[in-house]
Amino acid sequence: MTSLEGTPQLEDSTYGYDPERMVQIDLEQIKERGYFTAIVDNSSTGMFLYRGEPMGYEYELLSLFANSIDLEIRFDITPSIEEGFRKLNAGQGDVLAYNLSITKERQRFLEFTSPHNFVRQVLVQRKPDDWRNMKLHEIEKTLLRNPIELIGKEVYVRKGSAYTTRLKHLAEEIGGDILIVEEFDELETEALIELVADGKIDFTVADEDVALVNARYYPILDVKTAISFPQQIAWGVRKNTPQLLDTLNAWIGDMKRTNEYYALYDKYFKSTRKSKEMVESDFFSRSSERISPYDSLIKISAEKINWDWQLLAAQVSKESRFDPKAESWVGARGLMQVMPKTGNSYGVKNLFNPEQNLKAAVKHILWLEDVWKHIEDEEEKAKFVLASYNVGQGHVQDAVRLAEKYGMNPDKWEDVAEYLRLKSKKKYYNDPVVKFGYCRGDEPVDYVIDILYRYNRYLQLDQSVSNVVDLEE
Repeated sequence: MTSLEGTPQLEDSTYGYDPERMVQIDLEQIKERGYFTAIVDNSSTGMFLYRGEPMGYEYELLSLFANSIDLEIRFDITPSIEEGFRKLNAGQGDVLAYNLSITKERQRFLEFTSPHNFVRQVLVQRKPDDWRNMKLHEIEKTLLRNPIELIGKEVYVRKGSAYTTRLKHLAEEIGGDILIVEEFDELETEALIELVADGKIDFTVADEDVALVNARYYPILDVKTAISFPQQIAWGVRKNTPQLLDTLNAWIGDMKRTNEYYALYDKYFKSTRKSKEMVESDFFSRSSERISPYDSLIKISAEKINWDWQLLAAQVSKESRFDPKAESWVGARGLMQVMPKTGNSYGVKNLFNPEQNLKAAVKHILWLEDVWKHIEDEEEKAKFVLASYNVGQGHVQDAVRLAEKYGMNPDKWEDVAEYLRLKSKKKYYNDPVVKFGYCRGDEPVDYVIDILYRYNRYLQLDQSVSNVVDLEE
């Protein structure tokens, strides 16, 4: 617990800041390695899952930036702000995006981009349990509206956040101690907001946009008491990355002049209906512990094929976006888009039934596993199976033969994928080793890439996985 008096200033080592030992990775080096890493938190504004898809204001904004410089983007989910600073300065990430407010203290440890938003800090408190049966003026009497009333009160805040600094200044302004509790290093602001909603703590502080989103999910919350003037919200980069900083600032400046930027902001912060629909949906999750309404079925099915259930969930997401009634233009049906002929071969008639659909899909995957049983590396084998599920094992076997003919490794997916793409060219689909002819090979290759991308995101959103997991190489 912290009060105003005797609070030491943070040491540089707290945020891993050492100018003499700081890594030298600017935009030029980032482009050379081929990917850009963003450090974000797992929240409704940072990054979360909805209908099995990664979403979030910071997630979408950062993805647009990475696309503008033609780079793959990777996300490192890190709940602790201090750990995020340390990762940034150690070169484990290239930008820190925590809905950060610009403060003088933080400017000692990093450079801020141009602000992409301006928000106030607000007090998050709980209405009475029976507030729905009370009149407005009766509810108001129970709520703290004058900051002076915070004297002697415990306010829980995220460790390392700007809320601590603001509360200290507020304590000076009102002439009394506010008891600041920073005991939760690994809890994001939204987790503290949930503790207020559950009645486990009385007060926390949040940026107004984040607070409003959560108040739609928890109607018992009140977020109307401001404790600051509007503050600048920006991303952070290392102090020795002038190229990256200039490029980000130029992009933010251009982006803020587009309708797309304001539509994105409204989507997450101003659209009451959309945000409420998301957070109340069965498809909403801030971790990969819950991805869809069919998680239990997917977990059972994944055990039968000895796959990580999140990998199978990523495939279901790709095939149908978890819609059991989905039907493609060629007649593929249900969660795993099984063709009726394939379903019949496995004794399954009702492909719109989630359990039956997954039963057929699992049997087909097991059959494909047997086709590729000679591949010893399980991760590599999974890629061959996924591609075969999409386009048929015959076309993939053609690509294997082409890879072998041209001196590549027939058991390495990266090598085989190159020749699967080439099967749309006459020289290759007319080759004597090819038995199944023409194929739009880009489709199955991109299918594998997309599923592994989704799987990677699920792993990153799993709270037990704090580092970037790369299965896309």
